[in-house]
Order: sequence, then structure tokens, then C-alpha cells
Amino acid sequence: MIRHIVAFRLTPQEARERSRTVKEIHDRLTALVPAIPGLRSMDVAPDLGIVEGHWHLVLVSEHDDSDALEAYQRDPRHVEASAWVGQFVVERAVVDYAL
Repeated sequence: MIRHIVAFRLTPQEARERSRTVKEIHDRLTALVPAIPGLRSMDVAPDLGIVEGHWHLVLVSEHDDSDALEAYQRDPRHVEASAWVGQFVVERAVVDYAL
């Protein structure tokens, strides 16, 4: 099992607008779980906003193995969702590790 973690810094937005953006990102990405084989789970959540300077959003997904993670990243549905999310992203950091 592979855990895939992506942290995002989003483009500057007013708080209410950012909240709507985060909800839409959540909905688009979590919809991939039943659609992509080998993608076991996904959680997409905003930072609590308590500490200045934290990244805005995190995605944590689990995949059957490294082949499943690679297939997820190439899947056209993920590519499309990722491109849409990308319009709101200033920076992202990724970590993958074996469970």
C-alpha cells in the first residue's frame, strides 16, 4: 500500500471564495475514488487556519501499490481534475511512502 500526500498553497482569495474553491477541489478529487482502480481512499481537507503560514489544503490518498499510484497519475480523469485544480495552485509539495 502506498500513501500519497500533496500539500497545496492556493492563489490569494477572499476567505469565502477560498472556501468554495476548496469544496469544489474536494468534490472533484474525491469523486475519483470509485472511478480509478487501485485508488483505495482519498481525503482532501483545508488547513484549520489557526497558524499563519501553513499551507492551505492537503490531499491524502492510498493506493494498492506503486503501479496503482502511477496508473492513477496517468488516468485521464485524474489528469483532467489535476489541470482544473492547477489553476488555483501557487505551490505544491508531494510525498509518497509505503505503508
